Amino acid sequence: MVDPSAQQDAQSPRSILVVDDDDTLRSRLAAALRQRGYEASEASSEKQACSIATEESPEYAVVDLRLGAESGLDVVRALKAIDAETKIVVLTGYGSIATAMEAVRLGASGYITKPADVDDVLAAFARGDAAAAPPPPGYSAPSLARAEWEHINRVLADCDGNISEAARRLKIHRRSLQRKLQKRPPRE
Repeated sequence: MVDPSAQQDAQSPRSILVVDDDDTLRSRLAAALRQRGYEASEASSEKQACSIATEESPEYAVVDLRLGAESGLDVVRALKAIDAETKIVVLTGYGSIATAMEAVRLGASGYITKPADVDDVLAAFARGDAAAAPPPPGYSAPSLARAEWEHINRVLADCDGNISEAARRLKIHRRSLQRKLQKRPPRE
């Protein structure tokens, strides 16, 4: 695997900001990055991340897509506003093409799904802007029905499987949601 900053002077530590609301994941990832020679900072919210980025201006950032009630996409936008040179990888347990494209549009260098380890994160940085390349020939965007199905299941997962709460968040009737969930997932 190629180190994303192999050209950088070996004497200066590479700085990276890990933004995740899961304390265990955040601390383990930061510890693994420190073992690899990075100067890792940790944040659990957009406010903390912006404060650290303003003070330290990290070269790299790993941002979870879901930060409790906050969106990691807002963190990507804020970090890029603070320092446009910061390379950002978005890490998520809720992978979808729509959020990946939005993350890249906002300036993220990569997008990886959980479970991911430090090698996956470093590989995403090494790929750099390759994730922003146009889709390969023959790629077709998912259908609207598929995107709706992914969104419904993501909201349901956020509600820990509580259909009533998911229906309330989606602003549809509970029975309508149950009918949609009984259908097979649409093909891409």
